[in-house]
This record gives sequence, C-alpha cells and structure tokens, in this order.
Amino acid sequence: MEGKTILVTGGTGSFGKKFIETVLKHFNPKKIIVYSRDELKQYEMQQDARFRKEGVLMRYFIGDVRDEKRLTRAMEGIDIVVHAAALKQVPAAEYNPFEAVKTNIIGGQNVINACIDSGVKKVIALSTDKAAAPINLYGATKLTSDKLFIAANNFRGTHDIKFSVVRYGNVMGSRGSVIPFFIEKKKSGILPITDKRMTRFNITLQEGVDFVLECFDRMWGGELFVPKIPSFNILDLAEAISPGIKIEEVGIRPGEKIHEEMITEADAVSTIQFEKYFVILPSVQLGDSEQLKLWDTEKFRTTSNSKPGKFCNDNFKYNSGTNEWFLSVEELRELISKNVIG
Repeated sequence: MEGKTILVTGGTGSFGKKFIETVLKHFNPKKIIVYSRDELKQYEMQQDARFRKEGVLMRYFIGDVRDEKRLTRAMEGIDIVVHAAALKQVPAAEYNPFEAVKTNIIGGQNVINACIDSGVKKVIALSTDKAAAPINLYGATKLTSDKLFIAANNFRGTHDIKFSVVRYGNVMGSRGSVIPFFIEKKKSGILPITDKRMTRFNITLQEGVDFVLECFDRMWGGELFVPKIPSFNILDLAEAISPGIKIEEVGIRPGEKIHEEMITEADAVSTIQFEKYFVILPSVQLGDSEQLKLWDTEKFRTTSNSKPGKFCNDNFKYNSGTNEWFLSVEELRELISKNVIG
C-alpha cells in the first residue's frame, strides 16, 4: 500500500471504513478514493479524524457501481481496488431480485471493465459464505460475481492486472446481523431463535480487513481466499449476550441455512490448505493457455506462503457445523465486549 493510489467501492460501509482506517494507520498511500452512493456517510467520514493523514490525499466520489462511466472516471490513475459495494440483506434481495442482480452482478462486471480500461494493477472483490452452494438470491448473485472476477484474469489481454476474491463468514456486529438484533431483543426478556441447531462462522471486522491486506501481498490472480475462522452455536451466542434468558424457537426464514459453508465438497478437489487459510484455485487455470503461463499449481502450493500448503481431501468441506474450531460462551462474550457497541 505504500505510495499507492487506492479506490474502495462501498467505501462508506463498515468494511470500507475499517479498511481505510487501517491503511492510514499502518501505511502511507499516495491517495485514497472513497466511492459510494451515500453523500451523508461521505460527509461524516470527511469530518472524522480517523480518515485524515498528513501527506495522503483523500477524495470522495459519489457514484454507483451500476454506472460504468462513473467508475472509469473515478479509477483514473488507480493502482489498487477493493470491491466491497453490494446489496447484502437476504430478505431485501429476495423481494427486489433484479436490483440485487444489477448491483452485485452487473455492478461487479462494471468494476472489472473499469479496472482493465484504467490500468489498475490489483483488484480484490469481497465475497460471502452465502455464495457457497447458495440457496438465496443474495448468495447466488455473489457466487456469480465471484466467477466474474476469477474469469476476468482470462480476458485481461496484455493489461498487467490481477483479480482475486476473498470469502469469509459473518462479520461480528455488522449492521443487520444477529448480535445487534439479540442485544436489542434481550430488553424484552425473550430471544427469538430460528433453530437451536444453527451455527455460523465468525470473524471480526478488523480480522477481515487484515486478511484482505495479506491477500494483496500473496495474490497471483485467479484465487479465491478463505480464512480459517471459528464457528459458534446460536444457543451459546444467546447465553453470552443474556445468560438464562428465555428462548423462543420461531423457525428458519426463507433463504436461511442451519449451517453455512465456505468451501463445498465440489470445491475440495481444487482447494489448497495452508496454515491459516484455504485457496480455491481457478477452475480454468491460466496455465492451460499458451499465452498466459501464470499458474503453476505446484509452484503456488510450495512458494506462495512461507510454509507449503497441501491439497484437501476429495470429500472435504468447510462447514460451520463441522468446523474444528468453535467459540465458547466466554470467548463469545469477550469478543462481543471488544467489537460490538451495545
């Protein structure tokens, strides 16, 4: 990030703000462009001292990822792009399906086109656990977006640009997620739980940002990175937030799973496991082309990390219910106190 010009789509969202705050704290980029639709959030960021640093130009662009011309104008002179803009709420996507398609799929392709046309060097798009074997429209649009960004490496031509994807689970305390919901509901003395068997992956916002920064260092272009993160059981979360509270089981909502997956069994054959993360290799590897000899799977496995990775077993899947790492009630309580307001 040193001396680079960086653009973040969805730059006023939870991830975008934490990413920019972290970059300003630890690096000295030349310029950061915040690209988003919300003028109020941009105004609030401009007033916040966390988003100012001597010697770093901060620029705020009002724009939508649906607008390819505006994206191309905003990306002039950009080195690095983080694509975090998306419509993320599952019920809203179910009710407004084509709006999700326009933002998450068409918007993703617009970002790809603008990056290639503007001379960007590195691009990471954020994904979600719901994109693995999706059962709701949000997950389906993000899976499509993932495929678009991976495939972009195949048609970049002579442009010196790399596209990769980072996929992780639920961000602790993010807007609309279960923890703020439970904190609010505990005032009533009853916590509504969809299913007592339910499990979820968990990552803090800072951990997500740090992982993306690490992936920029190690990316070859075409990978889908998945961090090794813990799971939690929904009953343990309820106990951590309000010990002994009455539980009301209300049933699974449309588009909801009992357990989430980040790597399916079908993905396992092309997945390499490293010490702290997994990498799903591109299904059409660039090494298959005589013109684009970038991918050497064995070289990637042995040299892309300080410790060599190993291929996963054919029947492997990374599932929140069968995960080897579960958070205890005490660990959940400590994480909530440090990472969630309320």
